[in-house]
Amino acid sequence: MTNPSPEADIQPTSITVCAPAKINLILRILDRRSDGYHNLWSLMQTVRLEDELSLSINRTHSSITLGCDDPSLKTDHSNLVYRAAAAVLERSRQTMGLDIILTKRIPMGAGLGGGSSDAAATISGLNRLLKLGWSAKEMAQVGQTLGSDVPFFFFAPSATVAGRGDEVMSVRITGSRWVVLVNPNFPVETKWAYQQLSESRTGIVPISRSHAALETSPELSWKQVLETAENDFETPVFNTYPLLRDIKQQLTARGAEIALLSGSGATVFGVFYDEADARQAHASFLNERKFKVFVTQTCSHS
Repeated sequence: MTNPSPEADIQPTSITVCAPAKINLILRILDRRSDGYHNLWSLMQTVRLEDELSLSINRTHSSITLGCDDPSLKTDHSNLVYRAAAAVLERSRQTMGLDIILTKRIPMGAGLGGGSSDAAATISGLNRLLKLGWSAKEMAQVGQTLGSDVPFFFFAPSATVAGRGDEVMSVRITGSRWVVLVNPNFPVETKWAYQQLSESRTGIVPISRSHAALETSPELSWKQVLETAENDFETPVFNTYPLLRDIKQQLTARGAEIALLSGSGATVFGVFYDEADARQAHASFLNERKFKVFVTQTCSHS
């Protein structure tokens, strides 16, 4: 019997994790809850546009430090990454110094879930770094206290999300697609979008049978999913920001199987079967210097 090497007992003190963006392939906004939030139903999907987080244990201090390459992002205790790290330490009853470096690639306030994904990646990364052994459900419980989109990322790449975002069910979509993301470089405030939606509609349409069926199928095709794609925010948001409707129409004209607003906006995405078509569509927006445009793929189950 050989003795284990001393190195085997050394616990790593740093980890690097990626935080993918999400798109809403379906987003239905339902009734208002007693807590003031709305019930929603969404089919969400991650894509390979990713932020990166470096998490390091620092034994020379006992606080959380956060740095970011985007100077416009606050890095104090109001930041979701900072709050996520603090929540993990509190739940695990640990005190230690943590140094976190966040590299931003996902546009902020864009309907792509960048902040929520960063928070989820922080929880997941610390779960591994500190060897906590938490399940996806346990990590989602921590994430739910930070934001309604956070739990989804523990069940990605594809999942239906209901309630306030706390009812998450992983689904399997076979294959992958190319996605072109077009962000006009201005935000759409989520609270405003909800107000516009409430004021503009006369009633609430319940979840359709075709949407409900997506939860019970063991495996979904992209054809099934794209046939049912919709976003309740499109009408009120497009009425105020017609540029976003124009972007949607351009993506469709360039060969997108569907084009849709993600979240409450302002990013509009097109889903493409063919990589060449996606890259041509991407190129067609590059003359709009204010736009942030990305071509990427959907993430798939490994």
